[in-house]
Amino acid sequence: MLRDIDHFIAGEAYQSSGRTGDVFDPNRGEVQAKVKLGTAADLQKAVDAAKAAQPGWAATNPQRRARIMFRFRELVEAHMDELAELLSSEHGKVIADSRGDVMRGLEVIEYACGIPQALKGEYTVGAGPGIDVYSMRQPLGIGAGITPFNFPAMIPMWMFGPAIACGNAFIVKPSERDPSVPVRLAELMKEAGLPDGLLSVVHGDSRRSRRATIRACSPHQVSRNLAVGSCPRARATLAAVRPSRVRIVSSAPRRRSRVARARSPRAAAR
Repeated sequence: MLRDIDHFIAGEAYQSSGRTGDVFDPNRGEVQAKVKLGTAADLQKAVDAAKAAQPGWAATNPQRRARIMFRFRELVEAHMDELAELLSSEHGKVIADSRGDVMRGLEVIEYACGIPQALKGEYTVGAGPGIDVYSMRQPLGIGAGITPFNFPAMIPMWMFGPAIACGNAFIVKPSERDPSVPVRLAELMKEAGLPDGLLSVVHGDSRRSRRATIRACSPHQVSRNLAVGSCPRARATLAAVRPSRVRIVSSAPRRRSRVARARSPRAAAR
């Protein structure tokens, strides 16, 4: 009997009525699960949940947000064996490498535990005649990230850990080939005390869902879109958005990192 892998939206499993995809066990060469592939409506449900939850979370003081990150860190450590085995069963890494994948992500969560210090602003007296200058660090709103197959634990935690600690909501679109670990991490965040709607996981395949993902995450709804992949993947991400709607898109290609700030895909390609 194959298990079903559902989306995680608004703090609970969410069954889409759309298509499904096969999730293989590379260690055996067999299909082990069916992952629900989301629609634009599914993604919009996640965006709406994030919109409802994020203002209250942004108003929560950083110390309380940090306590949830500390608790999440403890839960990930307590479930390390479970996460490593789950990751290995879908990706094919040996257990030792799978544990390393989780640990690299956990290092960023440990940094996020110190977010009260990192969020402090600056104040300069006498920057000019009669001029004092100060800075404030404030949440952006909602972030969305497309994460790759090769690091299904590390890269999602790299993205959602700091974003949530800073007072934002976040939506993860993991690889449809190994989607279970991001869902389990979202469940652990809920167990740690994160309010519903602040972290959602919406599945989709690269063939159909990337364009719908980016368009649903347009700047009037989502403040920052992140994607990890090659330079062609980054260009495809930019091209999927209408030119007037690109605000900030961050891309981390395999051999170099760059931040593309463009008004149009043509400008980004230069």
